[in-house]
Amino acid sequence: MDWRYVRAFGIRLPMRYGIHGIDVSRHNDRINWKDVRQMEAEGVRLQFVFVKATEGATMSDKHFDKNWREAKKSNLRRGAYHFYHPTRDPIKQAKNFIRRVELSSGDFAPVVDFEVTNGQSDETIIEGLRLWLQTIEAHYNVRPIIYTNGNLYKRYIKGNLDDYPLWIADYSTKHLRAYDPDQLYLWQHSQNGWVKGIKGQVDFNVFVMDENRMQEICL
Repeated sequence: MDWRYVRAFGIRLPMRYGIHGIDVSRHNDRINWKDVRQMEAEGVRLQFVFVKATEGATMSDKHFDKNWREAKKSNLRRGAYHFYHPTRDPIKQAKNFIRRVELSSGDFAPVVDFEVTNGQSDETIIEGLRLWLQTIEAHYNVRPIIYTNGNLYKRYIKGNLDDYPLWIADYSTKHLRAYDPDQLYLWQHSQNGWVKGIKGQVDFNVFVMDENRMQEICL
């Protein structure tokens, strides 16, 4: 892996990949999207952003509407994600997302952000996720993306939900051999980046497939 420290972003980037992006939520507060769009350093320009839309059965991110609109205006490919709670009704969670998020051609498929188990059984978690994914796919007519970390992937996703595109958060790894190469599209490799126009640290991601396969996870 060809890593290079890029001072403006404050982190090392895996330079073998050409498409870099970030994800944001209300934790990043108000964002100056003009600054984000204009930022370029050592040949790296941000090309996509995932924006938190909803959480659980009723919550929505207070900055979603503005971030969603501004991301489009900024010519960044955009995606929306839902933070999944295994203790909440998966259909209600899917409907919460559907109520808030209208997708256009070129946007990423919806993302389920799965990073807490809340003490639920394996069966409850896997079946709940499956219901969320199926409900979302039926509505938007595109296969949703699963975002998770390495431990949860091994325990719940692998062997159960292998048909879905994968976005993995893995900060320790120098390679991605632990994941299905046919399904791994996105890699969140750092939580500690810096971007002009955004307060605090930012998650950095890369698209790991051949660039011409981006369309497979978009509308």
